[in-house]
Amino acid sequence: MTSYDPSNIFAKILRGEIPSHKVYEDEHVVAILDIMPQQPGHTLVVPKLASRNLLDADPAVLGAAIVAVQRLARAVKAAFAADGVIINQFNESAAGQTVFHLHFHVIPRHDDIPMKHHARGFAPAEDLAAAAAKIRAALAAT
Repeated sequence: MTSYDPSNIFAKILRGEIPSHKVYEDEHVVAILDIMPQQPGHTLVVPKLASRNLLDADPAVLGAAIVAVQRLARAVKAAFAADGVIINQFNESAAGQTVFHLHFHVIPRHDDIPMKHHARGFAPAEDLAAAAAKIRAALAAT
């Protein structure tokens, strides 16, 4: 397995070198909006402790991360009045991983609304800011 590269974009976001639309943070994870969302509200839950993906992550990191993923999934579903939520997590290039820092995708889904393809364009900053506000409000209501 290839080793962890601390120059990946999520490591840079965690260090504050790159801005993001943060919706949640605790001692274990940060949750940010995907700038190339497949649906409005597409959120990424990123553990703070460095690991390339699930395959090399500390089990304690995984435990804390999945608790945060559940909390964010509930908030995203409520914030966007979604019918369901997709949770994705990819491990290595062959499986579709493009950023090699462990992260989980939380994507709201609505019946009869097709999902966009990932990495096909950046969302406008104002749309991301509005989505982040909705998710933060949903988190505060729980």
